[in-house]
Amino acid sequence: MAEKEQSQCSGGEKLIFACSGAADVGDIADRAARKMTKDGTGRMFCLAGVGGNIDAVIKATKAASRILAIDGCELDCVKNCLQQADFVDFEHLRLTDLGLQKGASAASRENIARVVDKAAEMLA
Repeated sequence: MAEKEQSQCSGGEKLIFACSGAADVGDIADRAARKMTKDGTGRMFCLAGVGGNIDAVIKATKAASRILAIDGCELDCVKNCLQQADFVDFEHLRLTDLGLQKGASAASRENIARVVDKAAEMLA
């Protein structure tokens, strides 16, 4: 089991941590991170592992060449989780800064693509 856990938490060149909150903007952030992983832009990684101070997740995050935090709204939960774990060198994207409104933004292909485009630009 340790080998399986290690392979799942091995980190990567560019790690993406996304809000997966209950609001529509959290859904968009989560879907954008998953699409970026499928596209090979970066790799979505476990924010709960950072918040839970899981050793393998913290080590893999420290080994990343770039980190992107995608927050749905101004509460900045992703940014705050990373900062509480002593990560300070990362890019931060807040969906409400892109004009998406919490409670009024469908998780449409267009909105997800908009986030993916901006996030990919930030990781380039």
